[in-house]
Amino acid sequence: MSHRAKGEPRFPGGPAADPAGSHHERRIRSFQPRRSRVTAGQADALQRLWPVWGLDIDGRRVLDLDEMFDGLPVVLEIGFGMGEATAQMAAEDPHTGILAVDVHTPGQGNLLALAERNGLSNVRVANGDAIILLREMLRPGSLDGVRVYFPDPWPKKRHHKRRLIQPEFLTQAAERMKPDAVLHCATDWEPYAERMLEVLTAHPDFQNTQPDGGYAPRPAFRPLTRFEGQGLEKGHVVHDLLFRRVSPS
Repeated sequence: MSHRAKGEPRFPGGPAADPAGSHHERRIRSFQPRRSRVTAGQADALQRLWPVWGLDIDGRRVLDLDEMFDGLPVVLEIGFGMGEATAQMAAEDPHTGILAVDVHTPGQGNLLALAERNGLSNVRVANGDAIILLREMLRPGSLDGVRVYFPDPWPKKRHHKRRLIQPEFLTQAAERMKPDAVLHCATDWEPYAERMLEVLTAHPDFQNTQPDGGYAPRPAFRPLTRFEGQGLEKGHVVHDLLFRRVSPS
C-alpha cells in the first residue's frame, strides 16, 4: 500500500486536498472536513468527471459563469452532502445551473456520478471554501440565487462564531447576487433558525419574502432529503427562510 505525501490529492486529476493552499488566510471555518470512505463508484466518478464538471476553489481566478453554464442563470448551493437533493433539483429545473460547493469527497463523487447517470449538464461541483469562492472567484451580480440547506449548526455556544450565516457572509453573498435573487436557508436546529431569521431580518441587503416577517413554507423545489426525513421522524421542526436581495438604491 502506497502512502500519499501531505497535501497530495487522493485522486490524481480529482479534487485537491487543500485547493486554496497557504496563500489565503487561516481563519475560523464554518465547516469541518469529514473523513469517510469513498466507494469504488465515487472514486471512478471523481477521476473521470472531475476534469469535466469539477473545479477547485483556489482563489486565483474569476469564473465565467456564462461560459461554464452556457448562459443559464446560476444558483450557488453551499453544502450539498451526498448530492441527492442537488441532483433532483437540477433534473426538475434544467434551465437553471447549480454551482454546488462542498468539501466532502464521497459526496463530490456521488453528485458527479448522479449528474452523469441522469444526464445533468447543468451541475458543476466545486471543492473548497465557499467564502473564498464568493470573495475571490465570482463577479458582482453574477448569481441568481444562493441555497444553504442544513448547514452545521455548531450548537455549543463557544462555536457559534463558526456558523456560516453571519452578517459578514450575508454582505459577501449580497454583493454577488443579482437584484431580487433569493437566498434560501433551511435548518432543523431551532436556535440556529431563530438566529438566521434575526440576522437576515437585520441585514439591509435582504428582505423577507414572507409578509409576516417569519419563516416560509418549504417550497416545492426543495426536495425532502433523507437527512430531513430522519429529523422529522424524531420530531424535529424544519424552518425555511427565503430572503430577497434588495436592489441597491
